[in-house]
Amino acid sequence: MLRLLAPLLLAACTGGGARPEGFDAVACADLTATTCVEVAGGDTTLLQESANSLSDGMTLVLGEGTFMLDNSVTLRGGDGVTLIGQGIDSTILDFSSATTQGNGVDVVGDDFTIRSLTIQDSNKDGLRIEDSEHVTIQRVKVTWTGGPSPDNGAYGLYPVRVSDVLMEDSEAYNASDAGIYVGQCVGATVRNNIAKANVAGIEIENTQYADVYGNLAEDNTGGLLIFDLPGNPVVGRDIHVHDNVVRSNNRDNFAPGGTVQGIPAGTGTFLLASRRVELRDNTYEDNRTSDIAILSGLAIEPDPMAWAIQTADLRGDWEDLGLPVEGGALLNFATTEVLITGNSHSGSGTDPDGADLVERELGFLLSVVYGDTRVDDILYDAIEESAFHPTEATGNSNDNHICVHAESGATFASLDLETLGARAAALDFGSVEDLYRPAAPFAPFDCDALTAGPVVGPTAP
Repeated sequence: MLRLLAPLLLAACTGGGARPEGFDAVACADLTATTCVEVAGGDTTLLQESANSLSDGMTLVLGEGTFMLDNSVTLRGGDGVTLIGQGIDSTILDFSSATTQGNGVDVVGDDFTIRSLTIQDSNKDGLRIEDSEHVTIQRVKVTWTGGPSPDNGAYGLYPVRVSDVLMEDSEAYNASDAGIYVGQCVGATVRNNIAKANVAGIEIENTQYADVYGNLAEDNTGGLLIFDLPGNPVVGRDIHVHDNVVRSNNRDNFAPGGTVQGIPAGTGTFLLASRRVELRDNTYEDNRTSDIAILSGLAIEPDPMAWAIQTADLRGDWEDLGLPVEGGALLNFATTEVLITGNSHSGSGTDPDGADLVERELGFLLSVVYGDTRVDDILYDAIEESAFHPTEATGNSNDNHICVHAESGATFASLDLETLGARAAALDFGSVEDLYRPAAPFAPFDCDALTAGPVVGPTAP
């Protein structure tokens, strides 16, 4: 009985007295929350009881120490909830003893904040937040302590179907899909985070109005990825990726399945089925397959109707993108309106991942076509372009308005991937002479602005 009353008793203790042991960084006395509960480090029972009795505006302050948890921490049933620890590596939620296939921290709730703690060794996603508005993730680390493994959970930090999410100063390691993921979101700021030793470091999927900057993506299979997948009701658009470091993303692909299983080791960034994207002032280094690949969704799913989404099901803005609509369904496979400018490139493309023809067809094709030639820093598949010529600029169209401008030390190639793929099916793989590899300024891809003006950022910081 006393245990059940503890949250109510602690809620009344909002000031005065000595600072509780283990709450050196933050305690309820420091906060203005209506209801605040202090949970001593390691007290998993009180943590779960408090999580199961949430009310609007409730704050849970976790003390220093490790919480050994055998089940998810599920935070549902209250808006304006805050979960705070004493700092990354000071407050640790450890799920290595969990007996169910659950997430670590599992959240549904508007105006949710989580900060200053570590989540480790969950069976599924580390931190999953879904169907919520106004979410803040600060100074949160998710990791699997045994290192990269296909047995690890898929996602580290995973806000999905969220409106207005801020993720900053956080870290993700060893996820078997994506370390930092933002999916089906409208309004996202992803800044000053670290993603290492994941399959995909940072992944922005089917998201609108995102600002992604100040991040480090290193030692992943793929560094920083922007794409849509078929069937999701948010059509990706207006993604600003700038001032990030994307380097040495050469880790062997250890995904047990899914879309990311096809990422070649050594991929810096790929854009797939994306519209109105700016890649600006990023640093690319030592990604052994290539720094940037610009791909149509048809490169991975060639049936256009597989990309159909009923317009009645769509969320967010899409009408101005000029995407085809057939039979009441939008087809979102096209990659159009991309500006790549001001990025620096060094040391990449030296050893493309051609080990697996079945799972990583693009990496295999690049390794064969380029042979002993270094793979170009920026690759464009040219799918759905009306004209292609391997040597003459005037023989190439730029119908999709792909702009590559003022790239320091970069090389560029238009692949005519559809033709290369058809030839490869007949075991005629072609060579680097079959590509269009112009010298800078890469005409006709030397435009310097998006047609409808710069990308639009999130309304919230």
